[in-house]
Amino acid sequence: MADCCSGSCAADGARVGPRFRRALWIALWVNLAMFIVEMAAGLHAGSMSLLADAIDFAGDTANYGISLVVLAMGALWRARAAFVKGLSMGLFGVAVLGRTAWLAAAGASPEPFTMGAVALLALCANVGVAVLLYAYREGDANMRSVWLCSRNDAIGNAAVMLAALLVARTGQAWPDLAVAAAMAMLALSSALSVLRQSRAEMRAIASGGRAG
Repeated sequence: MADCCSGSCAADGARVGPRFRRALWIALWVNLAMFIVEMAAGLHAGSMSLLADAIDFAGDTANYGISLVVLAMGALWRARAAFVKGLSMGLFGVAVLGRTAWLAAAGASPEPFTMGAVALLALCANVGVAVLLYAYREGDANMRSVWLCSRNDAIGNAAVMLAALLVARTGQAWPDLAVAAAMAMLALSSALSVLRQSRAEMRAIASGGRAG
């Protein structure tokens, strides 16, 4: 990231900015729509994994908005934004783990048909977003955090579909809770990855500024 201090990152931003900005706007609206759908479906079905995915959609919507705000800013601001997004991903993981542990004692089984149908719809939405953002997966921490959000969502949707099948087969709540916990752990793992990269970028930018 030392090259960013010499202006090469600004040139890169000018090259990929318009396409990346359009992809982010599409991702933002898709995630907002799916947050509303999954929140309603999760409450109706009593599914913790759907509610966890809905909360993740809400966080991703905010993250895409942050990415749009800082897209034209300097490398330091993009790295700072990525750090904030990494923190939000981590907080999501902790919150879902806590809620899942609390609900594990209740034992009420969710309604599997709604779980599976909505998870399939969400999977289609997230695969489309992931395809849009695939070209930017190896960018800076800000771009990488956006790609990880979409990838995690697609994995989570497939897992919710599997949980729905297991709930239907067993009549028990544990598949739903297990998937919610796994989604939380994936969020924590991705958060650590984004936080490490963003901190490394901020240190490199600071060192480059001192050297200059």
